[in-house]
Amino acid sequence: MTLSRTDASHQLDGAGLRAKRALGQNFVVDANTVRRIARLAGVEQHPRVLEIGAGLGSLTMALAEIAGHVTAVEVDDALLPLLNENVGSLTNVDVVHADAMQIRWPELLGENTDWVLVANLPYNVATPLIADVLDFVPQVQRMLVMVQKEVAERFAASPSTPAYGALSVKVAYHATARIVGLVPASVFLPRPNVESALVEITRRTTPIDTTIDPKQLFALVRMGFAKRRKMLRGSLAGKVTPEQFEAASIAPTARAEELTIHDWLRLSHLVEANDE
Repeated sequence: MTLSRTDASHQLDGAGLRAKRALGQNFVVDANTVRRIARLAGVEQHPRVLEIGAGLGSLTMALAEIAGHVTAVEVDDALLPLLNENVGSLTNVDVVHADAMQIRWPELLGENTDWVLVANLPYNVATPLIADVLDFVPQVQRMLVMVQKEVAERFAASPSTPAYGALSVKVAYHATARIVGLVPASVFLPRPNVESALVEITRRTTPIDTTIDPKQLFALVRMGFAKRRKMLRGSLAGKVTPEQFEAASIAPTARAEELTIHDWLRLSHLVEANDE
């Protein structure tokens, strides 16, 4: 069972509620879409599925149909009565009232490292949340998130493409990412003015580099992309010397968007060694 557009509208109207723009709320109200997301997430019989932004519970119900257990997190206290009404009878769902940007992940997830995160994320939350999960929540091994198409493209972008940026490098450091589908605006209530996409992010089983200082790496990357139209010799002036560019086999006339994660790692190692 999932929620139709009519069901969702009646529930919101009955409770005197509307989608909150400040929270970026756009509820998925299409049964085929939520079941497609659950299937693409690969959570059949999986015992540890984490949903961020459960809303009215449409996706929660689709996940619960096939998953072993779902932990559904929702920040909006006004929606909790409706969410609990919709999923409260499901024995394999736990509802947690919390802000995912402030949650204490170890307390919620424990030490298991096979959690799958599934979420419909608003624009203003998607980037910082996924970055935080990659950096600080190793319990989450895999993600399938629905985000604005442009954000999905940045998550999965390759070097020398318009969408490639500091976020793309961070994702590549921790994981592999690919867009697995598009989602039309017509399946949401209210209907957004943007197209959405589904992006699958899978954490690397073996770290790409165990000796690098991630803080220094990402600081260097952000510096490079802060003035992405500049050549690296300009954007990284005062931080990277001509000799370090040469030692890293990177042309100082290149731009940040041309460097792979491995290029950034080589350059960061040299800068780190020079700072010691």
